[in-house]
Amino acid sequence: MKAIGAHVSASGGVFNAPLNAEAIGANAFALFTKNQRQWNAKPLDATTIEAFKANLARVGILPKHVLAHDSYLINLGHPEKEARQKSLEAFIDEVKRCDQLGLDKLNFHPGSHLNQLTEEACLDSIAESLNRTLELTQNVTLVIENTAGQGTNLGYKWEHLAHLIEKVEDKGRIGVCLDTCHLFTAGYDIRTSEAYAKTTKEFDSIVGFCYLKGMHFNDAKPPLGSRVDRHHSLGKGTIGLEAFWYIMNDPRMDDIPLVLETIDTALWAQEIALLRAMQGAEKPTGSQDGYVNKIR
Repeated sequence: MKAIGAHVSASGGVFNAPLNAEAIGANAFALFTKNQRQWNAKPLDATTIEAFKANLARVGILPKHVLAHDSYLINLGHPEKEARQKSLEAFIDEVKRCDQLGLDKLNFHPGSHLNQLTEEACLDSIAESLNRTLELTQNVTLVIENTAGQGTNLGYKWEHLAHLIEKVEDKGRIGVCLDTCHLFTAGYDIRTSEAYAKTTKEFDSIVGFCYLKGMHFNDAKPPLGSRVDRHHSLGKGTIGLEAFWYIMNDPRMDDIPLVLETIDTALWAQEIALLRAMQGAEKPTGSQDGYVNKIR
C-alpha cells in the first residue's frame, strides 16, 4: 500500500495539518511542528497535542505515515562550536515535539561545511550531533534527507548517507528520506527502467533499502547532475512522469510516507490522484495532462 500526500500547512496550529491533508485526498503528509524559519517556538500545550492526535485519528492517517520536517536554520555540521550547539539544542527540541505528538520520524537535512571543514570532518560532526540527540530523546527515528549538493550542503552522495548511518550508534533510530529532485540533480538518473534499476541498486548496495523511511516527490527544473535544488510539478520538469511510475509500482516504497513538495499547491490533489492511478496502470509517456486524460 502506498501512503501518498504533501507537505501541508500547519498554520494556526499543528492540529490543522491532518485536516489540510484530508482536503487534498492524502493518506500521508509532512509538516513543520514549529515555524521553520525561527529558532524559538512556543512549547506544545496539552490542548494542541490532544487536538492533533484527535484530528489525525479522525482523518484516518496513521502516525507512521506522517513525516515531520525540522527547521531550515539547523546545521548539525556547523564548523563553529557555538553555532553547532545552538543547532543541536534546536534539533533535540524538534525531536521531543515529534514525540509529544505521537510521531515516530523527523526528517532533516544533514548539514553544511561552509567551506571551513572537509566533507568527512563535517559528516563526523553531524554524526556526533545525531548520537547526542539519540542519547537525550526516545521513540523518534532521525531521517536524513538526501540533498542536491547545492552550495556546501552534504548528503548529495549515497556515500554521505552511508557514512552517517555507519557512525550512528543506535541503528534502530536512523533512516533516510529520498527526494527525487535532489537525487536527480545530484546526478542519479531515474528516468528510464535501466537508469532506475541502476540508481536503486546503487542505493541499496551503499545505503540499504532497510533504512528508507520516506520520500519527497518532486520533478526538477534543472538538468541531471546540475547540483541545483529547484522543484517542479510532476511531469512538468526534467525528470518527467515515467520515474514516478517506477516508484509507484515498486513494492520497496510501500507503507512509507511519499510526500509531494511540488511548487503548485493547487495541483496537489490532482497529483495525488495521478500517483494513485499509476499503480498497476500503463507506463506514462508525454505530459501530465495527456497521461491524466488517458487513465481517466
